[in-house]
Amino acid sequence: MARQDMTDLLSFATVAKEGSFTRAAKRLGVTQSALSHAMNGLEARLGLQLLNRSTRSVSTTEAGERLLRSVGPQFEQIEVELAALTEFRDKPAGNIRITAPELAAETVLWPVLQRLLPEYPDIHVEVVSSDVRTDIVAERFDAGVRIGEYVEKDMVTVCIAPPMRMAVVGTPGYFKGRSRPRKPEELTAHRCINLARVSRGDLFPWEFERRGREVAVRVGGQLAFTSLRLIRSAALAGLGLAYLPEQEVQADVAEGRLARVLEDWCEPFPSYHLYYPSRRQPAPAFTVLVEALRYRV
Repeated sequence: MARQDMTDLLSFATVAKEGSFTRAAKRLGVTQSALSHAMNGLEARLGLQLLNRSTRSVSTTEAGERLLRSVGPQFEQIEVELAALTEFRDKPAGNIRITAPELAAETVLWPVLQRLLPEYPDIHVEVVSSDVRTDIVAERFDAGVRIGEYVEKDMVTVCIAPPMRMAVVGTPGYFKGRSRPRKPEELTAHRCINLARVSRGDLFPWEFERRGREVAVRVGGQLAFTSLRLIRSAALAGLGLAYLPEQEVQADVAEGRLARVLEDWCEPFPSYHLYYPSRRQPAPAFTVLVEALRYRV
């Protein structure tokens, strides 16, 4: 195979996976016009259209999808093998992409990265904060972070945080003239601030457990957000009850800004886990990060 063909195939695989000439050109370190010219040349040599182009996006044709399925894994394996060679360096090096919920990124990933990266200056980490479930293989992430019980079975999982508890809170002012709920079902009589589930277009149910009994309640209210911070702000403004991770409101409860209810219905559950494909051989840099994140009692 000619060297130019190999280069163009790598460029094609990058464009197809990124779904954008702009992002692919940035990733490859070339200009967008040079990349477009290379793709036109590859299609001309093959006599096939590989990419559907529009002003907003790029997608593969049927022929392009078949080619991507064939060459994509080969380039990925080359990347893994090249990354593995860093074990022969004094210190591991490489790029790591992780997707994580905003709270996990701030409270779990960032404290570890802050300590780790000065010791390993050649490890580069990109953290994409998102509360939407992500297909880490399709989106080319090395790993993701999710609550342990929601990780797919074919993934390697590593616990990176202690067990979590939820808390139902409201301001003392909100509770004036209102009875405090004593069981989850009574929440339906209150104004509640919901967390929106973008991937499904609905709202997260509020889940409770006590002595083995599990209850999920669909609550109502004027507000729903995709941000835990905004839910906390709305609760502090007295606009309703919030259902948030305990650590998010611990200081507010201790200082009297928020009052907690249904505490006996909020039992601990598996917290954040790092997960990555079981079929992928971890590079030395990734192994270093995993061991730094691993939660140890």
